[in-house]
Amino acid sequence: MGTIIDRLDVTRGGWRTRHSALHLAVSAAQTCLERAGRNADDLDLLVNVGLYRDRNLGEPALAALIQEDIGAHPEDPHDDTHGTFSFDVANGSCGALNGLQIVDGFLRSHTIDWALVVASDADPGRGMSEHFPFAPTGGAILCRWTDDEFGLGPVHWVNCSDAGESFCSTVGFEDSRNVLRFRESDSMDERFATAGAQAARECLEASSLDLADVDLIVAAPARRKFRATLAEHLGVPVPRIVVADDERMHTASLVAALDRRTGGIPAGNRVLIIAVGAGVTAGAALYTEHP
Repeated sequence: MGTIIDRLDVTRGGWRTRHSALHLAVSAAQTCLERAGRNADDLDLLVNVGLYRDRNLGEPALAALIQEDIGAHPEDPHDDTHGTFSFDVANGSCGALNGLQIVDGFLRSHTIDWALVVASDADPGRGMSEHFPFAPTGGAILCRWTDDEFGLGPVHWVNCSDAGESFCSTVGFEDSRNVLRFRESDSMDERFATAGAQAARECLEASSLDLADVDLIVAAPARRKFRATLAEHLGVPVPRIVVADDERMHTASLVAALDRRTGGIPAGNRVLIIAVGAGVTAGAALYTEHP
């Protein structure tokens, strides 16, 4: 029994949408629902895990704006009718895995039937960021429950605090506007890979499995050096680790990596999901492919 991924979709930013995380998230969500044959009103839960958004917006929750724009019960809730619950989760490139874990809790309790995890990042706008490093991308994961032996297993987390030394982003007030700035260290990929490998080992140990029992590894972020170093720590060939095809993706990176795993993976095969982000925080979970 577990949460299964019914559909994934990724949206790339164009010249009109490169400054709107909201537009990218809405586009990915609408495409995902349409291709899955679902209506927005079918959603019981919407979790937004995007981080860098239009004009460095802090309030209201972007999830509420996404919910309204896709038409998922935008009206005020009523006691006697079905509605959609939405909220934001902010945890960088680990956010999508956090979202899946949260969704799994709701589905496991049978309080919901359908959930959508949405991720997106975009340059907040002219003069509002210094050297924005991430590609404008949106992603959506549609989830449901199955009583069969497929889906998402427990998520295992590792925290290796470095006080933001590896990677840090801050917003500061300058020239009458909030300006977003980034800082990363040369040791970032090594520290991320070390934490990711530790989370993976703990996940496998808890399931009494080893890497030989895993058919595929899916990881985020998609940075080339991180991928190569993670492979070294795990003792596997680099091609065995699937990442997004654009290393500049951020919160949608795991969505894009999971999307690339589709096609030709038989039901019952095990996928090891690894997500690592600033902090340093790393999470790992096993996903058993469904038919």
